[in-house]
Amino acid sequence: MADAKSSDKTSEKRSAEKRVVRAAAVQIAPSLDSLEGTLTRVLAALEEAAGKGAQLVVFPETFLPWYPYFSFVLPPVLTGAEHLRLYDNAVTVPGPVTEAVSASARRLGVVVVLGVNERDHGSLYNAQLIFDADGSLTLKRRKITPTFHERMIWGQGDGAGLKVVDTAVGRVGALACWEHYNPLARYALMTQHEEIHVAQFPGALVGPIFAEQIEVTIRHHALESGCFVVNATGWLTEEQIARISPDERLRKALTGGCMSAIISPEGSHVVPPLTTGEGILIADLDMALITKRKRMMDSVGHYARPELLSLHHDTRPAVPVHTAAGAPFPVQTGSVSDEADGSRQRTHAAADAAADQRVAVLRGAPR
Repeated sequence: MADAKSSDKTSEKRSAEKRVVRAAAVQIAPSLDSLEGTLTRVLAALEEAAGKGAQLVVFPETFLPWYPYFSFVLPPVLTGAEHLRLYDNAVTVPGPVTEAVSASARRLGVVVVLGVNERDHGSLYNAQLIFDADGSLTLKRRKITPTFHERMIWGQGDGAGLKVVDTAVGRVGALACWEHYNPLARYALMTQHEEIHVAQFPGALVGPIFAEQIEVTIRHHALESGCFVVNATGWLTEEQIARISPDERLRKALTGGCMSAIISPEGSHVVPPLTTGEGILIADLDMALITKRKRMMDSVGHYARPELLSLHHDTRPAVPVHTAAGAPFPVQTGSVSDEADGSRQRTHAAADAAADQRVAVLRGAPR
């Protein structure tokens, strides 16, 4: 409890100060050959962004080792070899890749948000990692519902990952791709007063309409949450597109969809977005704009009506087994559990009596 209070006081003190955060959204192509190849690109981009004064650097969705574009253009029966190759190149957390990124973040003094294909034994997950400026991994979360073709590739995340964390640049939350179409997932982060929301999309997918949809989505979230949004999308070269899809007719589906952008709490672009080619978008975030927006509309504060509408958020990690160390399971250990059990038994007994009465009425018996 003391830690939570201390964190709140730190955030309040930081909000009272005049703060400007320099943010970077990285739009580059991965290496489709190896995890090491893409990691080299990540570390080089970190150096470049930090050299331009960036304090926060954001990479695209599952950028390490690469987004599974193959699953969008190939029928499931033909994806086996590429799926297994993704397993072979996926990231373990923690592991050598997270250690390398952590060391770079610490040396450069930047906050890093990185999308990875995380391997956890026999499953892959779409994971978002937030490294603080001291190199510590402050959050690992998994996309709660993979979209369409992605469900053949990744498992599901849980409510424990819908979390905003304190960092050197402020309170940061993150969602991946179509999680932004889940208003309750977004609201879960809004209730934790995110100051900077990180969005990640794959890029180079679906076509121009996807870029338009991304822009609408991130601008709306900035307005509704009263926060900055830093969004990074990926990029594919013509050679990479041809390699992913041997069928020329399907290659159009691997173009467009790029909208690396930085949005203010007022819903406007801080700098023009990057919609084609590789590059690093840089912008200065005037954090005073958050209060300017929330003074008018705080959707989880003075503009909320929790007595009418509220969110139930299950923050428990989803695990396949529950155990009680050193004792048989389940175990009753205290009066609170006993009272709860007694209450449940009385409730069940009352429900049974009511059911018996209804059966008797149906049979024509006297009450």
